[in-house]
Amino acid sequence: MIQKKDPAEIYDAALSVFADYGFKKATLNDIAQKLNMTSGNFYRYFKSKKDLYEQTVSHALLQWQAYSINISVPEGADVRTRFIMMSFRAVEYLSVNNTFRKLLVRDPDIFPIFPVNDPYEKINKDSMELIKSMLEEGIRSQEFRNTDLELTTQLLWLIYKTFIIRIYVQNHGKEIQDIWKVFVDLITNGLFAGTGKS
Repeated sequence: MIQKKDPAEIYDAALSVFADYGFKKATLNDIAQKLNMTSGNFYRYFKSKKDLYEQTVSHALLQWQAYSINISVPEGADVRTRFIMMSFRAVEYLSVNNTFRKLLVRDPDIFPIFPVNDPYEKINKDSMELIKSMLEEGIRSQEFRNTDLELTTQLLWLIYKTFIIRIYVQNHGKEIQDIWKVFVDLITNGLFAGTGKS
């Protein structure tokens, strides 16, 4: 009897191989060898190499999402503090997950700025909903001013994706990370000095 593999173990092995070789050059045999199984066994789990790739990337994106929101915050922390912490965790993730960063460099369409056909649309929409729910909470508690939730969420998401591509795919590193700090400061503190000025 063939021992069933844990899907997370398969995704980790596949992510490593896809990051090293890219989707086109990686083979199911490469991944199978890493797992001590035959490439034929993959068809018990996945329809094709493309199916394996999309499920692997989806798994990695969900881990990124979890890393961004599973933060240790001081008890009773306000929504502004949690928003700032989440913002930095979301940008930091690819510096601690080198394998997924390598794959994103090989395939920036995983995280497109203007998606036409996004196979990870549901995960990305869920991430946007997390931002939106935090904005809603901040507006309710009057820590955030009242803005158009949909447009603000879309704008924050677009800026975030642009920074990710610039920092990790185009390898602008430290300079862009410093710009991200300025961006988060502007979003949370505003551009104008004092309060109630326009």
